[in-house]
Amino acid sequence: MFHRIGQFVARRAWWVIAVWVVGAIAVAVTAPTIAAQNDESAFLPKSYESIQAAQLQAKAFPANFSPGALLLFERADGGKLDAADQATMKKVVQGLTDEHIKNVDQILPVGPQGMSKDGKYALSMVAIGKTAQGQDYLDVAKDLRTDGGKLADGSALKFRVGGPAASALDMQDSSGLANALIGMGSFVLILLILAIIFRSVLIALAPLLMIMAVVKPAAEGLINYATKLFDLKADNTMSAMLLVVLLGVGTDYFLFLMFRYRERLRAGEDRKTAVANAVGRVGEAITSAAGAVAAAFAVLVLSSLGMFKAIGPALAIAVVTTAIASVTLVPAVLSVLPAKALFWPGKKWMEEREGARFAALGRMVQRRPAMVALASGGVLIALTLAALGYKGTFDLSGGSMPKSKESMVVQTKMMDAFSAGAADPSHVLVTSATDGAKLDQGALKTYAGKLAEVPGVAQVLPEPQLSKDGATADFTVMLKDAPASNAAIDTVTKLRNTAHADAPDGTKAFVSGSTSVNKDINTAMAHDYKLVFPIAGLLIMLILGLLLRSVVAPWYLMASVGLGFGATLGATSLIFQHVANQPGLMFMLPIFIYLFVVAIGTDYNILMVARLREEAAEGRSPREAAAEAVRHAGPTVGAAGSILAASFATFMLAGNVLFSEIGFSIAFGIIVAAFVMALFFTPAITALLGRAAWWPGHGELAGHGAPAPLAAVPYEDDREPAGRV
Repeated sequence: MFHRIGQFVARRAWWVIAVWVVGAIAVAVTAPTIAAQNDESAFLPKSYESIQAAQLQAKAFPANFSPGALLLFERADGGKLDAADQATMKKVVQGLTDEHIKNVDQILPVGPQGMSKDGKYALSMVAIGKTAQGQDYLDVAKDLRTDGGKLADGSALKFRVGGPAASALDMQDSSGLANALIGMGSFVLILLILAIIFRSVLIALAPLLMIMAVVKPAAEGLINYATKLFDLKADNTMSAMLLVVLLGVGTDYFLFLMFRYRERLRAGEDRKTAVANAVGRVGEAITSAAGAVAAAFAVLVLSSLGMFKAIGPALAIAVVTTAIASVTLVPAVLSVLPAKALFWPGKKWMEEREGARFAALGRMVQRRPAMVALASGGVLIALTLAALGYKGTFDLSGGSMPKSKESMVVQTKMMDAFSAGAADPSHVLVTSATDGAKLDQGALKTYAGKLAEVPGVAQVLPEPQLSKDGATADFTVMLKDAPASNAAIDTVTKLRNTAHADAPDGTKAFVSGSTSVNKDINTAMAHDYKLVFPIAGLLIMLILGLLLRSVVAPWYLMASVGLGFGATLGATSLIFQHVANQPGLMFMLPIFIYLFVVAIGTDYNILMVARLREEAAEGRSPREAAAEAVRHAGPTVGAAGSILAASFATFMLAGNVLFSEIGFSIAFGIIVAAFVMALFFTPAITALLGRAAWWPGHGELAGHGAPAPLAAVPYEDDREPAGRV
């Protein structure tokens, strides 16, 4: 089938290119615009307690709000706030209120509870309309900073804006720079690596131009269509991830085809025959690899978390779009470019060096497969054991942007001036289980005392707020630890237990707040690990079985992928938790490792094992097949792995711990997948198992039904003399 596709593309190359260009423009122009979600709770199902509590809070106390922004006042000289400062604060709050800033519902005056115990800091809270999303939400923080700063000018006060909206604004500024650095870094690295490998200007530029000008607009448009059609959530991590996936995977598949195309040219085929045969030989490996990656991504639609429900299918669409382009658009471009021009200014591209390092590695695997399997497997197992020390954390604010950002300054000062949890308190809501029944005031006082005794709770405001009907009470609970810390999450677990167990008779209790949301996200992710990972593994095994016509090979291939996951998590834990002394790794990191190491790393195993099977089908012994597979597929795997790892390593240019963890872990995992699993472990195990690796398809490999060499099938139209390129 893929040979016929290759022949059609070579014959109708300009038509294929035109269809891609026109289609990409049409999709990009007509696709809907999708706004990113700012509220983490929007990604949780309604069955979780934090969401139920928030719904009860909104119903019972419609006038209440969780602050979307915080206004922090302090004296420039560091002294205590005096009467003149109080007047200035009142002027600023009233001035901002009178300006009727878009999407600002209410600005609370500075009250006694908004004053720090030492009298040096004062706090005002801002309610932001729930309909404000995307840029509208960020603009509130921008306007508050600009207008509030003007109102405080000339006074003795420093005025700063913090809280969720300000953090999101500062994060956008930081991530905007990070995305630019990541995009530029990936582009430059891919350009340099391709130029070094092929000594060619066009080959270095071609995949990047095709991806950025055609594939990326098409993929983004299709993703937006799918996001709107299936009502998926979108978040701010998508843009950087999508760009790196398109550049990395797109370049990988380009290399899969390009190395095979060069191999066919070296065998004496003309340009169009070489294109058709390259697609015929490697097209199945590309589509199988893309199928495995897309399946692993798409399974995230089963996740409990909306953010992964969106990012998984979106990346699956990107990979499928890239794979289709790799077997249609890329060969079409190769068909219209004379080979000498494509490889210019390189002069020795038609020659294969006899002493090439991958040929030497292949001979090593051929001679000592047991030693190679033990050494490579031992490295993976040792690093996997280090993964037992992994600890996740939700406290990403300090690592996601510089401490000098205004929202970070506000957060730090509030933690010093008030309790660490004062900026974002938790709430315990008690509601009558019987409609219309009022709460017992005496029981509520006793209940408040029980809540205050929970370890990790700094303070419970003595008087709960009561709803108008008297059926619901809202207790404000200050935690001793920062709301996103693991210690605070542990406290909320204890707080929930006490709130439920000691709730007054005839009532139900719920705990709300961002810490409660984090607790539920943690629970949801534990559920996802148990559901998503096994299903994805089964789908990848099924794809491998169909590609290889074997029930044996998929098992050890998936075992190696599992070890690659563990080794990556272990190495990252060692570097960041033990060497860099971080309290834990980003809580989403295992999912990202799954997405990009397990899923994309499978590409290299598929390419290598497909070549192993091809060599075995042509009559070579298992060890000879391993040597030839490493010799011919090794350069592709090495180049593709280097490019993809370098692309993800650019995340470390962002200059914060969050992106550094993502960049290091995925780059390391890709290196492991390419240079340990695919180059050594997989061919060595296959050589040791011999023809049993391909059972029950061993009859074909014994010479019954082995495929005819594709080099014998010339391109049908406009044949050129052999050797003419």
